[in-house]
Amino acid sequence: MSPLPHPHSSPVSETFSFVSLLLSAMASADLRAELKCSICLNIYTDPVTLRCGHNFCRVCMDCVLDTQEGSGGYSCPECREKFPDRPALQRNMKLRNIAETFLSAQPESEESGVFCTHCVDSPVPAVKSCLHCEVSLCDKHLRVHKKSPEHILSDPTLSLESRKCSVHKKILEYYCTEDETCICISCCMIGEHTGHKMKSLDEASEKKKETLRNVLQKHLTKREETEERVQSLQEHRRKVEEEAAGDTKRVTVLFRDLRRRLKDLEKRVLREISGRAERISISIRDLEIKKEELSRKMRHIEELCNMTDPLTVLQESDTGDLCDTEDGDNEDRERHEELLHDGGGLGVAGVLHTGLSDIITEVNIYFPIQGAADILLDGNTAHKILQISDDRKTVSGSRRKQNHPEKPERFREYYQVMSSQSFSSGRHYWEVDVGGSDKWRVGMCYPSIVRGGGESLIGLNKKSWGLDMDVNIDYDNEYSVIHDSNKILLFTNPSSNRVRIDLDYEAGRISFYDLCYPIRHLHTFTTTFTEPLHAGIWIREGCIKICGGRREM
Repeated sequence: MSPLPHPHSSPVSETFSFVSLLLSAMASADLRAELKCSICLNIYTDPVTLRCGHNFCRVCMDCVLDTQEGSGGYSCPECREKFPDRPALQRNMKLRNIAETFLSAQPESEESGVFCTHCVDSPVPAVKSCLHCEVSLCDKHLRVHKKSPEHILSDPTLSLESRKCSVHKKILEYYCTEDETCICISCCMIGEHTGHKMKSLDEASEKKKETLRNVLQKHLTKREETEERVQSLQEHRRKVEEEAAGDTKRVTVLFRDLRRRLKDLEKRVLREISGRAERISISIRDLEIKKEELSRKMRHIEELCNMTDPLTVLQESDTGDLCDTEDGDNEDRERHEELLHDGGGLGVAGVLHTGLSDIITEVNIYFPIQGAADILLDGNTAHKILQISDDRKTVSGSRRKQNHPEKPERFREYYQVMSSQSFSSGRHYWEVDVGGSDKWRVGMCYPSIVRGGGESLIGLNKKSWGLDMDVNIDYDNEYSVIHDSNKILLFTNPSSNRVRIDLDYEAGRISFYDLCYPIRHLHTFTTTFTEPLHAGIWIREGCIKICGGRREM
């Protein structure tokens, strides 16, 4: 039953008192949140400060540091700042004083919402509850409360019945460890818990708190691990978002180029389809002309055969041409058989498959399925004037000889170097930045390539394939490809400073690309490889650098 209002109170004063109490409670709640340890979630007890500025109970922080010991370092549970050594805990005197003042002014009983049973005029927070009397008491009424043993005081509670045995209606004072339940003295002596192992409530509570603290520490560790995963994924997301802009641009260019190439391929296939009938029509026309020519010869011959004057017959000057019956017969028969046995769809399929294969190759260039091969230069093969960087990714020309030891595998005639890696199967690619030189040659070669003499240069033998850049009087800079001394001028100026070399060992292909925008295919060599292949570089002056597989646009 609610307490009756005081006879001298008024609605206005009651409302004012309620609002004041409510504002005080809200302010107290905000301050309590600031004074809570993030480990035990209670008001600070002997608070200490880390170098990062965060505060914790001394006992809580010591427990965390003990757990982290032996893991290779320490960290703040709040911000995870790393400490190489166990951090010193500095006592925060001011924070301790604030916490103690708050606790003395705002006892925990106020947070529970339990008020004194006897203060009927206005709600006064209770500081204790009497389990015997089943009342809650403020400081004033607690002082006049009976202190006899049967009056058992506890922290303020609204559910006094829950602190008594439901069977014997006596106060719960013990904990049965076998049944894991709180019991009264009668349960111990005459009830169903007789003979069971008992503990006091305080002892059992401390043991459970110890277990909960261990669980709390495990949760804290898992929370830190989860936060680290979150940070890792957030960092990865930032990288993905940064790459997305470049990928979007590449995809847009790629599909625009694919649409153009598919349209060109469609025209070629349609021309192939319509060209079959056109080729037959041309052959029929040629045969008709030849048939007319044969009819003319036959008439002329018949005329000669019908002549009676032998002198006229013998003096005919073009009888040799009339008697030539084998003129073009073999060619006509082969062409006739070819047209009759033309597969039709086979020719169309050939054009279609070749065109689609080229398109797929270009897709692989834009978005390679595998990463670039990790090419490292072999300094033992480098010519004596070449300098190889410490990371073995850059080769530079020099005007003076380097202090390279004599090696049988070293190139002696031309300024060349090979890679230490070789490839004897699969598909691989590598890229080079050639912007530091205007005279160079890059490609691939067998390890059996000669190391001296005029044929040791990449492309001047059957054991190497190269892409060449040189200065031409007529065309300025020009690309050319070379194998077995056969040089093919590409008549195209370089559009970028980056070149890509693709190897498909089983297919027997080495392809060169100018990594301009969009990518431009330069040339493909096709053969059957008989040895492993090494990357090779020739340089006259300047420098060439081996790059990674991703191309920035």
